[in-house]
Amino acid sequence: MERDYKREQKLIRAQKRVKDIKGFYTHLFITILIIPFLVFINLKFVPQFHWFWYAAIGMSLGVFFHWLGVFGFKNVLGKDWEEKKIKEIMDEENKRYK
Repeated sequence: MERDYKREQKLIRAQKRVKDIKGFYTHLFITILIIPFLVFINLKFVPQFHWFWYAAIGMSLGVFFHWLGVFGFKNVLGKDWEEKKIKEIMDEENKRYK
């Protein structure tokens, strides 16, 4: 019974991870499509002021932080880290009150 539960938990985590990765690549793809469009609009209608840089930098920062959330911080402070930390704290509590 417990094996099925753990297996199902792993499956749910794997599905969430795939969904997160897919969301990141969708975000990246949309950003790659929109930035050239914004450059075109800017240079066509207001060529004397290059406001597209603000949008490009903002969108790039958004993609960067999304990347950190999907690939970067999850490895450092992800679910596995939380589980290990909880187990560590519980072990300390058990030692203290024995």
